[in-house]
Amino acid sequence: MEQRDQNRRMAQLLFPHITKTPEDYEAIYPERDLPEGAMVTRIAPSPTGFMHFGNLYGALIDERLAHQSGGVFYLRIENTDSKREVEGAVEVILTSLNAFGLKFDEGATEGEDRGTYGPYRQRDRAELYQTIAKSLVERGMAYPCFCTEEDLQVLHDKQEASGANFGYYGEWAVHANITCEEAEALIAEGKPYVVRFRSPGKDGNRIKYKDLAKGEIEMPENCNDIVLLKSDGIPTYHFAHVVDDHFMRTTHVVRGEEWLSTFPYHLQMFDAIGWKKPAYVHTAHMLKQDGSSKRKLSKRKDPEARLTYYLQEGYPAECVIEYLMTVLNSNFEEWRRKNPDADLNEFRFKAEKMGVAGAVFDIDKLNDISKTVISKMSGEQVYDATAVWAKEYNPEFYALLTRDPAYSKAILSIGRGGKKPRKDFTVWSDVPDYMAFFFEETFQTAYPWPENMSKNDILRVLNEYPSIYDEADDQQTWFNKVKDLTAAMGYAVDMKAYKADPTAFPGSVADISAVLRVAITGRTASPDTYAVMNILGKETVLDRLSKAAAAL
Repeated sequence: MEQRDQNRRMAQLLFPHITKTPEDYEAIYPERDLPEGAMVTRIAPSPTGFMHFGNLYGALIDERLAHQSGGVFYLRIENTDSKREVEGAVEVILTSLNAFGLKFDEGATEGEDRGTYGPYRQRDRAELYQTIAKSLVERGMAYPCFCTEEDLQVLHDKQEASGANFGYYGEWAVHANITCEEAEALIAEGKPYVVRFRSPGKDGNRIKYKDLAKGEIEMPENCNDIVLLKSDGIPTYHFAHVVDDHFMRTTHVVRGEEWLSTFPYHLQMFDAIGWKKPAYVHTAHMLKQDGSSKRKLSKRKDPEARLTYYLQEGYPAECVIEYLMTVLNSNFEEWRRKNPDADLNEFRFKAEKMGVAGAVFDIDKLNDISKTVISKMSGEQVYDATAVWAKEYNPEFYALLTRDPAYSKAILSIGRGGKKPRKDFTVWSDVPDYMAFFFEETFQTAYPWPENMSKNDILRVLNEYPSIYDEADDQQTWFNKVKDLTAAMGYAVDMKAYKADPTAFPGSVADISAVLRVAITGRTASPDTYAVMNILGKETVLDRLSKAAAAL
């Protein structure tokens, strides 16, 4: 009885302003009314102003688990460390994830939070954490610690000298048995303190847990009396995570495997407090091949580690998500081969199908997926998406692109449709160069003429073609006229005959076509020349042929 009284007195001493009880918060945040099997997941980034590719990786898992089960996906801002918080960081988080099509059902927003389980910023939930901490002190499961940084360093040095494990536990937990009177005296002196959890763990014990991604894992039990509340009354990540996931009724926690080392803290607190643990999914790191070795994707070394990289380059959001699905679920690519045109949402994502080892980031694979996805879009879809990208990242090109939408859409429609559509673009930032020769402002008058043709033959093509060109011709008539000019110049019309004996001809119809292509586009590779000429119009075509001849 005396110890119980001591605990109650200690709790009141530390938290005189706290009047609510854990039961009050159980009523404020009841179990969610959701269908059986529905999952509640969250993404909980720190507001540092930086969104890593790994954030999207984890958020996609969260979103799939929640929305495929009829559950809730929410955003919580873990801002317990005010020193790291960057102004406008929440906007960066929302903008970045929204750009990739990940929609939150509730959580932090730029304005007021949305949802009934908030506040969704941890610093706004201080009273809740302190209420639970007060309850733990009352139950003898937490206590104040007045150790300074210098005290803890001395402790660390002694442990090192004696060969003991580092930490604040057992005989090294100098304030574990502090009395209420001692604490009261130190507080009266103005000594700052933290609140520590009294760990029930024992050295040598091991715990087991079945992770949804990694399967059965075994770890040493936690013996450390970890800090719950810092000296400013704000919780540590470990305590806030447990309290928030309980009261926000999170059913599945998705996070990186770097948290495995402290995972025993969280399991122990859930058990000690008597709360049901959520299921955990610890994801492997995204790796990068660096020479002969692999390393974690680094925000300092690798531009592709930043989510802004994909937005600036102009990767369609669905391409990035599609690529991530190939990384996240081992059966996705087989499903995609069987369902090449199916909506991604039809694929049933499963945490159990995730790889245990870290996946190597493959930019080439992402690019292949992006090319394929874009090739299936209509010209209008490509125009709309490019316009959105250009308005943000290339305003000069945006002005050209949108000056005559019908003209631009016609350009972007070349070679689309059919079984083998063109794959001209990997990202939207490829489009300005692709379209450059369609605008007089960006047309480059460089002329990489076929090397096997003489200057006189090139001039003959440029001078004689205008008299036979008719923009009303269909494609077959157009090409027949090119072949007629080819034959008149003594070049091979039949490519099989040319390949059989190249020495019998000065060149082939391919060379004559190449001269027209180079004169009109300034390039050796371009979309179909007939389609390009139709879009440019007769006046521009003839003008470019004339200028090309003058440049020789």
